[in-house]
Amino acid sequence: MSQPCRVIAVCGHEAGFGAALRDTADPTLSVVTAGRELFRCVVELRLLGEEVCVVPMSLGRDPELVADTARTLRSLAEGERRGTVLAPPFGTSQHLTSWLRAAASGIPADSALLLTAPAGDPFDDAELYRVASLVRRYGNHALVEVAFTGGDPDPAEGVRRCRRLGAAAVTVLPASFVPPPAVPDDARTRVHGPLLSPAALARVIAERVADARVRWSEHGDDGVAAGLGAADGHGHHHTHPPGEGHGHDHGHGHSHGHLHDHGPPHPHPHPHQPPHAHAAGRVDRSTP
Repeated sequence: MSQPCRVIAVCGHEAGFGAALRDTADPTLSVVTAGRELFRCVVELRLLGEEVCVVPMSLGRDPELVADTARTLRSLAEGERRGTVLAPPFGTSQHLTSWLRAAASGIPADSALLLTAPAGDPFDDAELYRVASLVRRYGNHALVEVAFTGGDPDPAEGVRRCRRLGAAAVTVLPASFVPPPAVPDDARTRVHGPLLSPAALARVIAERVADARVRWSEHGDDGVAAGLGAADGHGHHHTHPPGEGHGHDHGHGHSHGHLHDHGPPHPHPHPHQPPHAHAAGRVDRSTP
């Protein structure tokens, strides 16, 4: 891919299915959801002769979004696929932890932190609890709680919980692209954010696009194969009792002739280990 390409941002629950980016993102950025909307957008751009780079807008809590995006791109006709590459996801859980720790470093240590994000499935939500644990363990705030827009606990209940646990002040910190909803309006509660400024958002997207284009030009890798495996090991169907391994085939080489729209959430566990940079007590501000 030598000519400038058009960038498509594919959004799931971490970006409010696109609502969080449509008013703040670069107007040249196409913001879509996975499945048919992504499929139509790629086809339209390829018919115009545009080369396309697709960026899954995940912060590490929605690996199924990455896999769904890859499956959609794999279903394209050969002509559309030839000019289309899949970038690495916008961020990982490690990035999310680092960005939250960087934001928390500017918040008074005597304030409780309430990390908020739109609800996903139970295992996507469990990942935010893991991230909150790392933010608390390697930060300066004794109390770090979690709340979910459209989930349990919701942000208002999260604030009340912080106060019941003795917090004199509560700072609501978004752990997604979506700003938190209204919370109790008093001097003891404030909202910090967004997680990333528009300039930082644009910079990270540009880095992901550059990575994808280099991978294609140097290795002929369009990123789809890696994307298809993004959710492997992520769900009840991949959970085994102690001592039991996989006795079934997880090959993903078969072809899908259909598109994947967002349906009811699928429960998925996260087997990630704590990032090494955090275990050392350092904030990793880098992007891969």
